[in-house]
Amino acid sequence: MARKSAAGTGTIRKKTVTRAGKEYTYWEARYTSGYDPGTGKQIQRSITGKTQKEVSQKLKAATTAIDEGTYTAPSRMTVGQWMDIWVSEYLGGVKPRTADNYKGVVNHRIKPGLGAVKLDALNPHAVQNYYNGLTKEGLAPKTVKNVHGIFHKALQQAVSNGYIKTNPADACILPRPVRRELKPLDEDMISAFLQAIQGHQFADLFTVTLFTGMREGEALGLLWDCVDLTKGTLTIDKQLQLIRGSRGQYQMVPTKNSKSRSITLAPSVVKVLHNVKRKQLENRLRYGLLWEDSGFVFTDELGHHLSASSVYKSFKKVMEQIGSPETRFHDLRHSYAVAAIKSGDDIKTVQENLGHATAAFTLDVYGHITEKMKQDSANRMEQFIKAVNA
Repeated sequence: MARKSAAGTGTIRKKTVTRAGKEYTYWEARYTSGYDPGTGKQIQRSITGKTQKEVSQKLKAATTAIDEGTYTAPSRMTVGQWMDIWVSEYLGGVKPRTADNYKGVVNHRIKPGLGAVKLDALNPHAVQNYYNGLTKEGLAPKTVKNVHGIFHKALQQAVSNGYIKTNPADACILPRPVRRELKPLDEDMISAFLQAIQGHQFADLFTVTLFTGMREGEALGLLWDCVDLTKGTLTIDKQLQLIRGSRGQYQMVPTKNSKSRSITLAPSVVKVLHNVKRKQLENRLRYGLLWEDSGFVFTDELGHHLSASSVYKSFKKVMEQIGSPETRFHDLRHSYAVAAIKSGDDIKTVQENLGHATAAFTLDVYGHITEKMKQDSANRMEQFIKAVNA
């Protein structure tokens, strides 16, 4: 079959059209980008522009890319269409709640802002302008960063699929995040907290969480299979998570970073867990067939797992009673970390117990504590110097 032109060649011509009684002149280049594998016919594409020079440059770039094997055919998809495809086809490997979060950001943030833009026409300036607009709307820097993270992932998949050559979100500058001030409980507040929860229905849960640094979902999802009372250790490899929009249904999902970790417990914590097991055995005998052997460490009297909302509400009531209503349940985790560092634990151990990805991240979060400890050490040395020179 004879072919009139090879892939990578093209022609330029001047065109004039009449629209609504007015003439418009522009330049058009047509080129062959390849051949249809089914019919063998040429795949013709066109480039338009206001001047011959502009079109010539675009044509040269396209034909050079074809010759070098780096050519990407223009996509007719809009950003919105691609985001819909990405959400439905490429989130199979993420946790259900994470997928829900991605969908929410796509539908409420990305599509309203950039959904109508052609995918292959999206450029770094347009993305940067979009991010700047989110900041002007009052979104927190962390929220803008989260939007960027989701959008960047979706665009990177479009690059991998060959729909666009490069990721236009690569070059964007994000607003500097403002780290939320940590508010761990100090020693006096910890003592007040422990006094206030004596006899409380969630006292064991609160105590173990405080002295292990577990996240709320990890504590609620802790199973007896992951606890070794003889060795005094527990393994954290999953968490209990509420299914959004399910009206109270929960599911077990991997930990935040999908990695398991093991914690060696303080003897006092082991004692608390022994007490939890004893109370569960008593409830099993008391309620008989009504009692459910769910395998969870922290349960209600019938053996059912606990509700995150009821635990949180009860926690907030306790904190109000001791004069710290702004304290969050997650601050128990920070309190554990600060107490561990002050007690002399090295950062690597604290990092592993908390389940942080790196020790550098732990240092970044709790660096102000170590800096204060260094200053305290210097002050103690100064007192020693004065004493020996007296």
